[in-house]
Amino acid sequence: MAKRISGKWYGQAIFELALEKNELEGFQRGLDELAELTRNESLMALCENPKLPSEAKERLMKEGLGDVHPFVFNLSLLLIGKDNLGLAGDISRQYRLLFDAYRGIEHAELTTAVPLGEKEKEILSKRMGEILGREVTFDLRVDPSIIGGFVARIGDTLIDGSIRQNLDSLGKTLLEAGRS
Repeated sequence: MAKRISGKWYGQAIFELALEKNELEGFQRGLDELAELTRNESLMALCENPKLPSEAKERLMKEGLGDVHPFVFNLSLLLIGKDNLGLAGDISRQYRLLFDAYRGIEHAELTTAVPLGEKEKEILSKRMGEILGREVTFDLRVDPSIIGGFVARIGDTLIDGSIRQNLDSLGKTLLEAGRS
């Protein structure tokens, strides 16, 4: 069975090449454009159609991408040839994570019970940045089941300051105390 390559692998390889060529921002812009282009369902259907000649697919990419870095254009053709054009969004996201890490920016997934305002996001970002010693940006999610507080995932680290977690801990403590 053939193993499918992930966007993470491509993102890492492209980041290393961009770093070597000192063209990090140009590659990111091009990858973002490619990812945006692949959200067009009719274009994706054409590119995935085995009956459409590769020259026509190349023209579609050239028109859709315009003046992007030649490497990104060639990547689009490679992905089409391997039936992996759908990975463009994952590749762009992975590249951005690596680029941000290179610039000292950490991404954290932040879950709250209610949507946060800009001031609250800024305060949490600043506090997390002080703890980590680097700038932090949040990918925000809302989950009313945590009741209040927040849950932050930064890499492999989980910070659970939710009311749901506190209630669960209190419940376990009370059960254990009742058994004594």
